[in-house]
Amino acid sequence: MKVKICGMRELENVRDVAALQPDYMGFIFYNKSKRYVFEKETASQLPARPSGGRSMTLDLGEIEKVGVFVNEEPAEVIRICKDYGLNYAQLHGSESTEDCIAIRIKGINVIKAFSVSNEIDFEELKEYEGKVDFFLFDTKTKDHGGSGRQFDWNLLKSYPLSTRYFLSGGIGVHDIIKIIELELPQCEGIDANSRLEIRPALKDIEATRELISQIRNR
Repeated sequence: MKVKICGMRELENVRDVAALQPDYMGFIFYNKSKRYVFEKETASQLPARPSGGRSMTLDLGEIEKVGVFVNEEPAEVIRICKDYGLNYAQLHGSESTEDCIAIRIKGINVIKAFSVSNEIDFEELKEYEGKVDFFLFDTKTKDHGGSGRQFDWNLLKSYPLSTRYFLSGGIGVHDIIKIIELELPQCEGIDANSRLEIRPALKDIEATRELISQIRNR
């Protein structure tokens, strides 16, 4: 099971989490998020890109870098991913299959997120099959994630599709054993964010270390 740590921003914290070698790290490019990468002056410490702006082109080794977007124009998603050396675009809004295809044909992998409340409409997801690399299921909130709230993960036990997915929504250290024991079909990995935080965008390193250890040592 892969590990994605999302909502990263503070430079030293990024380096400390990277040292734990998660499989993916997520950076939020949605300006209404409390974890928006350019919200604070700390973002100015990030290395400059060729155009002179701020950049997320940190050397994270083999860790996949994911940019999180909400209803952003595909052309802007592509520009940001290219400028900041991002491997994946995670689309967290109401993006169409056409949007996903437009981004993917530019060599950028796509994770399409879906918000879950009391049920999952698997029929709705079928049109995205073959047009994205992964799905992601998160708890439905007005803020498009990062709420620390969980949905009923048992809804995914009857998952009927071929596209593999990430499980998200209020996942903390004490949830890993439960998730593993659910034996969710097609689950690529977990996406952890707010339950690992000291404050928005600042991860508790020991909690993050423990979460990764629980997954890797099972």
